[in-house]
Amino acid sequence: MAAGCCGVKKQKLNNSLPSTCCNGAIHPGNGFRNDLTIRPEMVGFCFDVIYCHLNGYELPKQPNFTNEAFPLFVTWKIGRDRRLRGCMGTFSPMHLHSGLKEYAITSATKDSRFSPIGRDEIQRLHCSVSILTKFEEAEDFMDWEVGTHGIRIEFLNEKGHKKTATYLPEVAPEQDWDRIQTIDSLLRKGGYKAPITQEVRKSIRLTRYRSEKITISYVDHCNSKQNGHSSHMNGHV
Repeated sequence: MAAGCCGVKKQKLNNSLPSTCCNGAIHPGNGFRNDLTIRPEMVGFCFDVIYCHLNGYELPKQPNFTNEAFPLFVTWKIGRDRRLRGCMGTFSPMHLHSGLKEYAITSATKDSRFSPIGRDEIQRLHCSVSILTKFEEAEDFMDWEVGTHGIRIEFLNEKGHKKTATYLPEVAPEQDWDRIQTIDSLLRKGGYKAPITQEVRKSIRLTRYRSEKITISYVDHCNSKQNGHSSHMNGHV
């Protein structure tokens, strides 16, 4: 099942309903740790997929990176201010070849918060791939670390219906939230509209996880393809 992941802009938390989206900063750097699954080629593959999709070309053939199965997210941002243009993913493990191909297109064209990305926007895009790992059941809603863990919560809304919501690891530090602020925002994101009390927070079932992430611009992707060394793309894990 597809899911959105994080928050559009700085949010004021006073039990009001927040906006939701994905925020991910880009920090240039070369080289990627061998113990990680994530690779720059995965982001390049997403760019190739969306370029072919929007231009009516045959989609890229099977890529060279690993085809192991992982939960994953693909995020698109645009322009110098890196405004969000789409972010979708899944917590169900998918083989990376088919999963990245599917969510490169889905996040770019079917995120209900935005109009579909157009061909004229491609050159201004940044793409992030997040591979989710190390899922752990938390002891309570405070059993996680800001900036280290992404969190997924399950809870009952005021009508007794089961709801879920998630934030990737980068969201809380980018919004300058502590753990309680993050939990309260995530409850609102998940559709909880009643006052948030300590009893509500304690009733949450929380799963924490880690994320391997790389962000690359379309310009860097094209330059790397021309130079023939995609492993040296600028990005951030």
